[in-house]
Amino acid sequence: MAIFEPTATPHHWRPAALAAGPFAGLQGGAVASLLTAEVEAMANARNWGTAISASVWFLRPTPMAELRTHVTVVTEGGRVSVVDNTLWPAGEAQPCATVRVTLSRERAVEVHGFQASTADPVDPMRFPLRSPHAVHGRSWFMDAMEARAGGDVAWFRMHHEVIADAGPLARVLGPADWTHGIARPVQNAVADPNPNLAVQLFRPPRGAWIGIRAEARWRPEAGLGIGCGVLLDVDGEIGRVAMSVVLVPLPRSASAAGPGSATG
Repeated sequence: MAIFEPTATPHHWRPAALAAGPFAGLQGGAVASLLTAEVEAMANARNWGTAISASVWFLRPTPMAELRTHVTVVTEGGRVSVVDNTLWPAGEAQPCATVRVTLSRERAVEVHGFQASTADPVDPMRFPLRSPHAVHGRSWFMDAMEARAGGDVAWFRMHHEVIADAGPLARVLGPADWTHGIARPVQNAVADPNPNLAVQLFRPPRGAWIGIRAEARWRPEAGLGIGCGVLLDVDGEIGRVAMSVVLVPLPRSASAAGPGSATG
């Protein structure tokens, strides 16, 4: 089952319950994945190459409602293309989120003396299972994936596609949106929604598992912070993630929620 299903109207999407966030509206990682997956789905036909980065802005909470998207090509041609995709609730004029995806056609380059880093494969199944619940007590985005924690890395494996045939970058964005919550300096003290999300990949993940070695920094006197981390698959590093954080009062019963965006 896909988390977003297309309707009979082109570029219109119906979210499943698994798209929900821990509080109100949809999870930011689900929204970012939808917008990016739609661009990746167009890439082969347009000869854009592989999606290597996504910069997402969450402009306001996205409701559990029919959604519409609009793709705009910023530039294409040569080796690099840049494509925007924006999302609205169907029938509304104010957007909820937008993404800018950078794509590049791969081309081998010989670099003398360069040695790629190697690491022993990791088996995330040997680490403890984590199953956080949402404040509202219903299904939410975390239920769409398996989460395990081992050492300094949190591991995620999606059990549902965001859309049918979602691309590699879209599959990474859902887990990546939890980064700032994994490494919170203090737990259950404030909510820490991320108004943006940026992910860069230098290779697509091998297999279903996505790992995050996360860090977070807070400035409570300003109500601000950041989250960042190294992205991995079972064979090693695949990229980076970063987001800004806004500290706000903790909603009632929020201690039941796991890591992630309160407004995404």
